[in-house]
Amino acid sequence: MKFVRGRVLLALAALLLGGCASISPQQREAAAGVAITARSTQIDCNQANACALASPLHEMGERAFAESTPTSPKHYARIVDGGPDALLARIHMIRAARRNIDLQTYIFDEDDSAHLVLDELQAAAFRGVKVRVLLDQLSALEKVSTLAAFAAVHANFELRVYNPVLDRARLSTPMYTVAAACCWDKLNRRMHNKLLLVDGMLGITGGRNYQDDYYDWDAAYNFRDRDLLIAGPVARDMGANFDAFWRSPLSVPAERLGDVARFLLAQGAPPLPHEPYRKPERVQALLAQVVDGPLIRNRFVEPALSVQGVHFIGDLPDKHVEAADGTAKAGSVLQQLIASARHEVLLQTPYLVLSKPAQHVFRSLHKQPEPPRVLISTNSLASTDAFIAYAISRKYKRRYMRDFGFEIHEFKPFPANVPFDPGPLGADLQAPVDEVLAAPRRQTMRERRLSQRRLSEAPGSEASRNSPFSSGGMPVRLQRAGMRMGLHAKSMVVDERVGVVGTHNFDPRGDTLNTESAVVIADPAFARQLAASIRGDMAPDNAWTIGRRDSSPILPGVEFTLARVSERMPIFDLWPIKYATSYQFVPGPDCPRPLSPFDADFRRCYQPVGEFPEVDLGLKWLGVRLFTAFGAGLSPIL
Repeated sequence: MKFVRGRVLLALAALLLGGCASISPQQREAAAGVAITARSTQIDCNQANACALASPLHEMGERAFAESTPTSPKHYARIVDGGPDALLARIHMIRAARRNIDLQTYIFDEDDSAHLVLDELQAAAFRGVKVRVLLDQLSALEKVSTLAAFAAVHANFELRVYNPVLDRARLSTPMYTVAAACCWDKLNRRMHNKLLLVDGMLGITGGRNYQDDYYDWDAAYNFRDRDLLIAGPVARDMGANFDAFWRSPLSVPAERLGDVARFLLAQGAPPLPHEPYRKPERVQALLAQVVDGPLIRNRFVEPALSVQGVHFIGDLPDKHVEAADGTAKAGSVLQQLIASARHEVLLQTPYLVLSKPAQHVFRSLHKQPEPPRVLISTNSLASTDAFIAYAISRKYKRRYMRDFGFEIHEFKPFPANVPFDPGPLGADLQAPVDEVLAAPRRQTMRERRLSQRRLSEAPGSEASRNSPFSSGGMPVRLQRAGMRMGLHAKSMVVDERVGVVGTHNFDPRGDTLNTESAVVIADPAFARQLAASIRGDMAPDNAWTIGRRDSSPILPGVEFTLARVSERMPIFDLWPIKYATSYQFVPGPDCPRPLSPFDADFRRCYQPVGEFPEVDLGLKWLGVRLFTAFGAGLSPIL
């Protein structure tokens, strides 16, 4: 046994030394030279507008600036709920660019949607548009060869990687283990911002990354997400925030990172062709809409609202040190907005795990003589892609309801009425269920990263891979098959006077570890429109309502006290009976509309459906119970 343990320690030491080994400054310069020399300087267009696509969206941006004055800026805002629409808007914006494109994101995969965006960015560079792409290291493309190819593709195309650990653009599973062992603090500090900015006048931000499941392009699981398309002077603030990240020492040109540099030195700049699109007909259908001006005008421009009170809030790369100018962090600004509520807070987050400052804000609100209603839209266990986060949220349901007054609505995995495209631009729902289940599912970049995180906690452990936690970042198994959805939108409405769309999950990680951003619009018409979108996700067809469980007929006071004492334990929260469970609204003559779970008639109009409806309770049930009991310490990093 000692011999085996010694070999494991030696292997880890070798990994640590190998992972921290770097290339010489001369080699790094030589690799950069390879990339720079290989970059094309060919420009395929000699027109002043870079042969940009005639664009109603670009015209909207120009109109916003023309109508603005220094004291009265003019903005147009369009909420983008549908996945295919979100991708359509992005591709159209890229083709409409005349001068520059800035793209910043947390996840950039190498599936159909991501490759389509890369193809369009490359084409824009060859048209003469300056393209800057900034990716967080943990999910910065899938292959080193792709990073090397785009580092060398064109003089107009620049690619940087944010906060790289171990001098690498990509972390394999063994290297992730090393990074967790040697550099845990740095590894946890991620850039969660998401922005696409065109010509300094037109931007899109929100929850979506660059991966098929954000655009309804996955056959098994897709996200219900939300973006905000914004045109007007606030784009300058978005651009200034991007520039701060771009100029930061934490943002490193891809060709200067060790693994990419070694590839360039060994093989030179690789060719760009990628694997064929999994569904080329879907890509072509979307591209046909990209160039359809009337369709773009009808879908994005005409529904756009003319809005006032637009502000961009964004963390800076120095978030984790005191900012010299006293700039407030994005999370602090959002908490101040919540604290200003007088009548109602609508909060939508995929992971209901609150930081201590956020809990203090909600507790203070609830103690007011006339507290505002607080309605929460979040994931159920059946819909979430992060069951560990759900398990820890489950621990605090009593606190959320009794101490904060939360009315919680948990998203269903098969919602009946949400923005979703089953047609030629959306998910493939034509394949028989048996074929979908039998086909090998491509593991997404997020799932690979979560697998690496678990392995870093128990390197090489078979138990870690076969435990009930082994799919902690993947959807749980359900009682029935089919393409399901999970909530990923991060939005808030206060008193139907202020609306927020951004990247912050309203969680401890967003407050302290990740950099985040959001657009805040103090305009009642916009706030009402955003509120209607969130309320739709909370409707009975799309969500279960969380309510108090029926009290035990035997010593109910004792049961409540034991449950409360158990919840307060940071570990060993072992009391099996929790305060709350899920309910389904049952309409009828006496129940014409949904009710608050605190309404006296709630039990008459709602039917209990169990704590984990739709879930096939296997070993994951044990995992949820154990993380509820012992996982409270993970809250700050979830």
